Amino acid sequence: MRRVRLVDAGGRPRSGRSPRAADRGAASVLAVALLAATLALTLACVPLYGALIERQRIAGAADAAALAAADVAVGREPGVPCVVAAQLAAANQAVLDRCIVDGVIVTVRVGSSSGIAAITATATAGPPGAR
Repeated sequence: MRRVRLVDAGGRPRSGRSPRAADRGAASVLAVALLAATLALTLACVPLYGALIERQRIAGAADAAALAAADVAVGREPGVPCVVAAQLAAANQAVLDRCIVDGVIVTVRVGSSSGIAAITATATAGPPGAR
């Protein structure tokens, strides 16, 4: 039996292994790298998502405080508009920063009391057609 020697185009001996054999496992490494990059990006965005949720929570607190204060300003509820707004903001884990009563229109600015970031929201409320 005669032994065959493999050579490449330049006449150099070949090992008999496919040139693609050196690439074995490269897809696994690429998949792990892609997974790690996706995980890192997701973890980097978590604080941003938290800030967006906090912003929506503060906006809701501002809306509720302005509506309650406007109810007091038009006489539907008893009390002082800005005091009621402060109480409602506190009930929503927020702090009333500013309260302006202009007749029956009330504008409030509410801030975050959680310490994540300085997040504020402004809301204005009053009866329809009051502007």
